[in-house]
Amino acid sequence: MNDLLRRLPEIAVLRDRCRTMAMLDAILSPEWEFRYFSFNARWGDAEEMASMRNGSGDDWFIVFTDAGVYGRGFDHEAPNAPQVLQAVPGVFGSYVAEPAFADHDGSPRATVCFWREPADAEWGIAAADQGGHGLFELLVEGTPEAYQNWAEDYYETDVSLPAVEHVYALRPLTPAVVTQLNPEVELVDLDLDIDEIGYPR
Repeated sequence: MNDLLRRLPEIAVLRDRCRTMAMLDAILSPEWEFRYFSFNARWGDAEEMASMRNGSGDDWFIVFTDAGVYGRGFDHEAPNAPQVLQAVPGVFGSYVAEPAFADHDGSPRATVCFWREPADAEWGIAAADQGGHGLFELLVEGTPEAYQNWAEDYYETDVSLPAVEHVYALRPLTPAVVTQLNPEVELVDLDLDIDEIGYPR
């Protein structure tokens, strides 16, 4: 897990990948509750939040702020290891205690956490001895081909690689690109999602 997360890119690139995957999921899965990846560019005051929920109990949350980035992942098949949160620098302390990232009873859930301040040369990582290996693979891989392969398996449909490449390049959406990804969705249907994700227009 530590080796995988050390392959995470710079903060700006990571943010772009999170927005890209959220935008693609918004097109492929119009109903928000069924989406795998999400991104909220207005999560808080100068705070953005990316998330993954696979519907089987695994999730991750990544917060982007002026102070840097804090991420937490939970693998439901691994023992809960909230002690990994003790390694997080104090500047991210409010996110460690964030109720939105806790269990339904408010107790922390964590298999791995990572962080990076703007001046840091590398990611800080704290992980349990086991579990969590599949949580961030797609995010770390970071290629249109990897997303296409994943989406075709997850959504059980053909996914246009040129359209995925268009979104990964963060080019403004066009009606043609949206139709290539999902003929049942129109560009106008995505207005609120584009604003929430902060995707370029």
